[in-house]
Amino acid sequence: MIKKQIVVNGIARNLVVDAEDTLVNVIRKTVGLTGTKVGCGEGQCGACSVIMDGKVVRACATKMKRVEDGACITTIEGIGTPANPHPLQLAWMLHGAAQCGFCSPGFIVSAKGLLDTNPSPSREDVRDWFQKHRNACRCTGYKPLVDAVMDAAKVLRGEKSAADLEYKQPANGQVWGTRQPRPSALGKVTGTLDFGADLGLKLPENALMCALVQAEVSHAKILGIDTAEAEKMPGVYKIVTHKDVKGKNRITGLITFPSNLGDGWDRPILCDEKVFQYGDAIAIVCADTEANAKAAAKKVVVKLEQLPEYMSAPAAMAEDAIEIHPGTPNVYYIQKIAKGGETKPIFDKADVVIEGSYYTQRQPHLPIEPDCGFAYIDDDGKLIIHSKSIGLHLHMYMIAPGLGIEVENMALVQNPAGGTFGYKFSPTMEALVGAAALATGRPVFLGYDYRQQQAYTGKRSPFHTTLRLAATKDGKLLGMETDWTVDHGPYSEFGDLLTLRGAQYIGAGYDIASIRGEGRTVCTNHAWGAAFRGYGAPESEFPSESLMDELAEKLGMDPFELRYKNIYRKGSTTPTGQDPEVYSLSEIFDIMRPKYEEAKKRAAANSTAAVKRGVGIALGVYGAGLDGADSGAADAELMADGTVTIYACWQDHGQGADMGTLGTAHESLRPLGITSDQIRLVMNDTRVAPNTGPAGGSRSQVVGGQAIVNACEQLIKAMKKGNGFRTYDEMVAEKLPLRYNGKWTAPAKDCDANGQGSPFCCYMYGLFLSEVAVETATGKTTVEKMITVGDIGKVNNYSVVDGQIHGGVAQGIGLALSEDYEDLKKHATIRGAGIPYAKDIPDDMEIIYVETPRPAGPHGASGVGEMPLTAPHAAVLNAVYNACGARVRELPALPEKILAAMKK
Repeated sequence: MIKKQIVVNGIARNLVVDAEDTLVNVIRKTVGLTGTKVGCGEGQCGACSVIMDGKVVRACATKMKRVEDGACITTIEGIGTPANPHPLQLAWMLHGAAQCGFCSPGFIVSAKGLLDTNPSPSREDVRDWFQKHRNACRCTGYKPLVDAVMDAAKVLRGEKSAADLEYKQPANGQVWGTRQPRPSALGKVTGTLDFGADLGLKLPENALMCALVQAEVSHAKILGIDTAEAEKMPGVYKIVTHKDVKGKNRITGLITFPSNLGDGWDRPILCDEKVFQYGDAIAIVCADTEANAKAAAKKVVVKLEQLPEYMSAPAAMAEDAIEIHPGTPNVYYIQKIAKGGETKPIFDKADVVIEGSYYTQRQPHLPIEPDCGFAYIDDDGKLIIHSKSIGLHLHMYMIAPGLGIEVENMALVQNPAGGTFGYKFSPTMEALVGAAALATGRPVFLGYDYRQQQAYTGKRSPFHTTLRLAATKDGKLLGMETDWTVDHGPYSEFGDLLTLRGAQYIGAGYDIASIRGEGRTVCTNHAWGAAFRGYGAPESEFPSESLMDELAEKLGMDPFELRYKNIYRKGSTTPTGQDPEVYSLSEIFDIMRPKYEEAKKRAAANSTAAVKRGVGIALGVYGAGLDGADSGAADAELMADGTVTIYACWQDHGQGADMGTLGTAHESLRPLGITSDQIRLVMNDTRVAPNTGPAGGSRSQVVGGQAIVNACEQLIKAMKKGNGFRTYDEMVAEKLPLRYNGKWTAPAKDCDANGQGSPFCCYMYGLFLSEVAVETATGKTTVEKMITVGDIGKVNNYSVVDGQIHGGVAQGIGLALSEDYEDLKKHATIRGAGIPYAKDIPDDMEIIYVETPRPAGPHGASGVGEMPLTAPHAAVLNAVYNACGARVRELPALPEKILAAMKK
């Protein structure tokens, strides 16, 4: 231990600390300032950025022995407060730069360091600074962050006033269709909003810290678990194994379709008989400190018998492969598609036939906040679990039987979440902390480090797809044949549903009368497949959008014109045979056409022998909702002070559920004349808010939104009296209910065994244009510009939706060029897995909205979250081919792949 005096935000602190401890731990745990976050823990994400003696440093990589006595440290709390925010914090709110908000304190501190040294930075200076200081954001696509820094710099130079950065509400008080900052923005930008790990530091004194004993192989029989030595380690209270789990010790995957050959009960809470993937949880050490828990976890001895490890779908499908789950074949679900007449005679007679095989990789979600959560038994004897869950009611039903308790004896609460992008559609640590709390009777906390985040949360399931198209010589599509294989890892949850997406989205956007195909879900020993933004569309639309370009080349047509000829128009149907709910693709293409022509001229004018430039386009389509009669609920209640409270479990990945709820409710309540600050939100706690449904499939704005509209309409109807409205007192006097439960069910129908049906009442459409530069010597590709023309119906909040689109497109660039989770060691870190930093994403990103009101959408809205990651990666790869002739069909298109394809 050493004694240090440091000055934190102007206050001298005399501390006794471990010389090997990190500055971030001292700031968060000893000083108690939790605005500084821990993301990667390895100096790769910048969430922990502070200013020390005038320089921006990453506090997670700074040991206390390197901190000078008297060092002056500024954290986010020292930059501005909720009562007196700094111009950077005001600008962050105005530009919607705090989405999930977990990285915001680090970025704002880093930006303060920049403006202290360079008060007049260019946009490129800002991007260079964030790149140099390794500030990573997964939500925003970086452009709103640069916008915010540039505006704040103007205020600090005296060119603008701070008041110019404060949001000005329209005179009519409207919220819907504006850029009003989300309610959580101020807490996020000032570091005063507590995320899960922050709350973990504020649990009662008797709380136990947990560490996992995890598998270090991908497939094995468990012969024994010896905890004797570990139980003697300092601070250990209990080591929880499968023997302590009172229920089925399984998480149910909720089999979607009867033809699934599995039963869904294939994922252990704590492994008992087998290990199915690297990182599987075998035991939970519960101790007085996290350090003691981790030390004891290393002493647990697990005896294993190694089994063959099937790390890809082809390996698991081999004739000699054993069943990973005995009794269930490794290929456990088949999905057919049969639309229109037989395709064989069409292909036999077609003028042109083209075929291609494609692969989309195991994309990691890469949130900056690693997974964390806690659990306790409340005073009523209920098990309460706090986590990043985006399916609170869903997850209760998935884990309760495994834990051995009834759903009514538990509750789930969502902590503010530092991004999930879909991985939290699957339970991750919920059942683990639940099991630990039940076994110990004490509050328990579990936080993953980033290597655990990578190893033990789900990933995008790889697709192997072969696709054939038949067309006339003038480019009219006649038929399509498809074959796709889904590598879903060892656990079946939602795997059948994901495989259905291949039937729904391969070839989406185009009028194709005849389709035949087959997909299959395969169990492997790689990371389990979880929902990821786009859920099946990036995997399905990459093949079809790539092959459309290849077909255009074979026909001698411009790829833009080939698409324009075949897009949905009146009389067209989707791959499922459903009529599109709106026909706006012609308008979308007409808007993009002049921009495409300008981009082609730019590429031609700026290409050199050393750097080739090219342009690519791709069309993305996605349905907003879960298949069929998707439903949700929300409540609206009139309060004594005349305000209205909205109750909903519209879970927030960081996408802006609070603003989505507020905007939808305010628009619905406008007849009452109330202002937005007269609407209170009670959200994401199953004890007090109804089941709005999980936040996935871009369903929340449509299904949750319609439930909110319905609740508000019921309240307004009850309050209506003559030409005015009853007061609270009048409602009470007349014995009228004050709280109304709104419900809504989508007018849609499930797909049949051949993939035919009307699964979604609202769709989202996006046309993407990418401009790239490819270094011919190395294959290194830089995306220089992205344009999205999108139709997501009426826009609830432009700042929130802009951020969703920029962020989704940025993830598409990562999917195209860098991101992967294949190598368990190489891809175990945020940087090793290929996260794009600021300079990897273009600053020139444009969004154009075509707002076609949706008949079934609340106030005309559809969803948005999935749309921006449907096909931007295909646009990038089409642009690479246009630039240098390199057609990469297996993602990610690393420089060496592009270089090899160029040489071919």
